Amino acid sequence: MKNRGFTLLELMITVLVVGVLSTIALSSYRSYTLRANRVDGTGMLLKIAVAEEKYFLQNSTYATDLVSAPPTGLGLGSTSPAGLYNLTVAAGSTGAIGTSFTATATATGSQANDIAACRTLTINDQGQRTPTDASGCWR
Repeated sequence: MKNRGFTLLELMITVLVVGVLSTIALSSYRSYTLRANRVDGTGMLLKIAVAEEKYFLQNSTYATDLVSAPPTGLGLGSTSPAGLYNLTVAAGSTGAIGTSFTATATATGSQANDIAACRTLTINDQGQRTPTDASGCWR
């Protein structure tokens, strides 16, 4: 009668293959979640841009205060909804907040592990976004 079952070598090879496949799957998943979480920052920057234009129409100047409720600020908050980005607004290309603005979302927490080009996202009063669309950060 012949013994049936797995040898230790067969079992070790199986564990090795499963380990390699798990490593590949985990790194792909992390990359996917970082890309998906960028929506938290890009969405808030677009919301800030819309709020700034509305504020400008009502006050003939842009706002630097994200937190205070209108009419003194935008009433949005200084972090993104999921807390993955810190948000700021400053004077834009003209150097004066009355005529231009640049909104910035800086990755924080787990999102700080994103690729270097996508850790800081900006949008200005002209609708120009950085990094550029070619980087894929805004998609």
